[in-house]
Amino acid sequence: MIRKAVITAAGKGSRMKYITSVLPKALLPLIRREDGKLVMRPIIDLIMESLEAEGVEKFCIVVGKHGKLLLDYLFGRNVTFVFQEEPKGFGDAVSRAEDFASGEPFFVHADDGVLTGGYREARSLFEEIRPEAVLLLREVGNPKRYGIVEVQEKGEYMKHKLFKILRAEEKPERPRSNVAISAVYIFSPRIFEALKKVKVEEGKELELTYGIQELINAGGEVYGILLKEEKWLNVGDPESYFNALSYTINH
Repeated sequence: MIRKAVITAAGKGSRMKYITSVLPKALLPLIRREDGKLVMRPIIDLIMESLEAEGVEKFCIVVGKHGKLLLDYLFGRNVTFVFQEEPKGFGDAVSRAEDFASGEPFFVHADDGVLTGGYREARSLFEEIRPEAVLLLREVGNPKRYGIVEVQEKGEYMKHKLFKILRAEEKPERPRSNVAISAVYIFSPRIFEALKKVKVEEGKELELTYGIQELINAGGEVYGILLKEEKWLNVGDPESYFNALSYTINH
């Protein structure tokens, strides 16, 4: 059912400056074992393989001004490229993929991390109950840094806690919980209309979290699955990248 995925790769990568001035975040490598040997694979490969394992056949990569190396690397694959000329937020990047989605549900995945699991559960839940969105969630110790959700417990799904999302906020000053949104989502095409309805203050970015809240305001159902042992391997800042490399070399 979910044949398409949008991967956002237009950010400046300012937290990884110097390296991301010459190499897009999506091409930063992690370690894996192939044919008994350790190899370095760009994170974009790991993201695409994780989604292909769940039936995704077509990809849309949102790139910015410095996306040429990524275009060259992915040349010849079944990939559509769209451009975000200026970094105006995660939600703005996703909105540029409306023509690509063509009225179908789709995955959204940021380019600065990959999950070690959870994709299958998210796809299965979306196909089973057909909500407007399914989010993959994780508990964090510093909720002011993330998109945070207020939730209502709905039991379990595939051995994970299942939540109905009541409210979503971006980097709240007073977080309502410590449950954060991982940068992997499944959306119905209604997310595009929701993003168009968001009124963004001048000088601020259009966050995807705002679109999720707009879906909820309009009566749409949004669900979340709480990750357990699954890891978000993040390459978005030096400390997280070091930890992700350490994890992949040891696992």
